[in-house]
Amino acid sequence: MNYTLNNAESRQKRTRDTLGSLKNLWPLLADEKRPMVISFMAILINSGLNLLAPVCMGYAVDHYIRTQNYSGLFMISGLLLVMYIVVLGSSYYQMMTMGGVGQRTLYRLRQSIFQKLQSLPVAFFNQNKAGDLISRINNDTDKLNQFFSQALMQFVGNFFMILGSAIVILVLNARLGGAALLPAVGLLLFTLLTSSYVKQKNAISLQKTGDLSAEIQESVNNFKVIVAFNRRDYFRKKFAEANEQNYKASLSAGIVNNVTLLPLYGLVANAGQLIVLGYGIYLISIGQFTLGLLISFLTYITRFYDPLRQIATLWSQFQVALAGWDRISDILLMTNNLPQVSEAAAISSSSIMSFEEVSFGYDEREILHKVSFDLERGKTYALVGPTGGGKTTTASLMARLYDPTKGMVRLAGKDIRSYSDLERTKKIGFILQEPFLFAGTVGENIVYGNAEYGSYSQEQLLEVLKETRLDGLLARFEKGLETPVTGNGEAMSLGQRQLIAFIRAVLRKPELLILDEATANIDTVTEQLLEEILAKLPKETTRVIIAHRLNTIQNADEIFFVNSGELVRAGSFDLAVEMLMQGKRES
Repeated sequence: MNYTLNNAESRQKRTRDTLGSLKNLWPLLADEKRPMVISFMAILINSGLNLLAPVCMGYAVDHYIRTQNYSGLFMISGLLLVMYIVVLGSSYYQMMTMGGVGQRTLYRLRQSIFQKLQSLPVAFFNQNKAGDLISRINNDTDKLNQFFSQALMQFVGNFFMILGSAIVILVLNARLGGAALLPAVGLLLFTLLTSSYVKQKNAISLQKTGDLSAEIQESVNNFKVIVAFNRRDYFRKKFAEANEQNYKASLSAGIVNNVTLLPLYGLVANAGQLIVLGYGIYLISIGQFTLGLLISFLTYITRFYDPLRQIATLWSQFQVALAGWDRISDILLMTNNLPQVSEAAAISSSSIMSFEEVSFGYDEREILHKVSFDLERGKTYALVGPTGGGKTTTASLMARLYDPTKGMVRLAGKDIRSYSDLERTKKIGFILQEPFLFAGTVGENIVYGNAEYGSYSQEQLLEVLKETRLDGLLARFEKGLETPVTGNGEAMSLGQRQLIAFIRAVLRKPELLILDEATANIDTVTEQLLEEILAKLPKETTRVIIAHRLNTIQNADEIFFVNSGELVRAGSFDLAVEMLMQGKRES
């Protein structure tokens, strides 16, 4: 299954579907109906009073200023003051309410994205860069937050102001109003025609920001290698290229968002005001208009075109938000290609695991071809073969990190796909070549994902470690269970990290324990201790060892040779060594 997010064809298709993006965006606000309604009412009050104010001003000019009726002028001035105070209060309340809406929506959205990422298979992370995923969670969601908390209600308020002003000026004088609004019609058509182009430019800009984040993440994570090989120049060049692409994309989006649209909106607004002023003076000269009415008309035209200028900026933010939402929905619409299937009847079997005509490959390259074997309970099996032969792939299929493209994997007689994640991980322990640790302490990492010991105190956990003879491994850490672990254990040696992963896996008492080069970075003395601990595991526990060091497989009950898509029984240890050497020569 293709899990690549930055797909140019799908991105271009989405940029043309603004209405579809809006429909998908709306459910984010499903839990915010009450504050949205309150904000909407505040906007109606705000817009209504702002639309009423120019009428009061025009009336004051024609009936109080021209007649020198100062008491009436003071009265209407007081009314305007009260109106503007109410406008101030409603605007403040609306901004506070929508700020909360934006932050709560941002919180829920980031939670949803992270939970979705947790549910996706390993293949997804193999096909996408971590830096780009981080950019989608942080940067793209923040674009949506800015739109919800700042732009959305401004957009709605400006829309009501524009609509209300247009209705009022047409009612006051249809001919003058129609002439004043004519430039806006052309502007509306231009905006509709350029929307998809603006959104596409913003989508490219966000993608390049994600690429830049991915480049930074890769450089920082591999800084030791960069220094060791003195390749700062190479990564400096790669970063400069990514930074330049991001700069060009951002500049292009900025030009489309601001430089092109804003001056055009300003030109149209000035044209509308000139039409009102010229035509209005002409109507006054022939006695069909009053000065107060012209002042009201000019105010309404300002109230009509000024929001249009603001909408030009808000429209750009809206397109950025939609582009960000498209990148976010790319993740949210992903589905796991490792679903739990309905429980099938288990077959009677003494084997803990069986491969039945299993085939698997990455993309178009087949790694395993119709492989079949059984792993009996309590035995130790070894997988040997040249690098790239398929040993780790076989182990990954055992742990259901992937599903076979053909055939079936059975765990304890049942289709492995019928187990829930919790059931499967209870039965299978997997120690990787490069174990992952979480920031915290050694103790927290040991009990991670282990419900049985998660609530244990340090004293109780130490007692368990003594019973399982794991306390000897814990002695390798200066502060024992309280030894701090930072940043995937970067402050520790790889050998120490493997020890923690070993303790974590053995404590689970799995029925099947897979060790993928689990002792590759451990000294001989510690390795002997590990072998003693493995020997103390329940007699039903099946062990699968993947190793390049031949001494680690000498005591295996059965050895499999994996290469060129095939898995064959090697028989004796000497025959396995011979097959391995021959495979290395051929590769």
